[in-house]
Amino acid sequence: MSSASLKVVPIGNSRGVRLPAPLLARYRVKHRLLVEERPEGILLKPVNETRLTWEETARAMADARAGEEFGDWERAAATDGLSQLDQ
Repeated sequence: MSSASLKVVPIGNSRGVRLPAPLLARYRVKHRLLVEERPEGILLKPVNETRLTWEETARAMADARAGEEFGDWERAAATDGLSQLDQ
């Protein structure tokens, strides 16, 4: 692991550092970084910006609802009075 000195530069009303392109490419940084404050300093980590496919999204939704109870739905349907409306 190597170290480098980076200059803090003005960016609008803030200040920032410019990270070298090879460093960004090595860590697959696209548009965003996650910053963590630690006792020993600041840690920058790339944000995973990959999107799920439709299949992966459907699987994740199904997994999230796997333990869901539908008994409340049945009780609500029996007492909501909708069965008394014009049929």
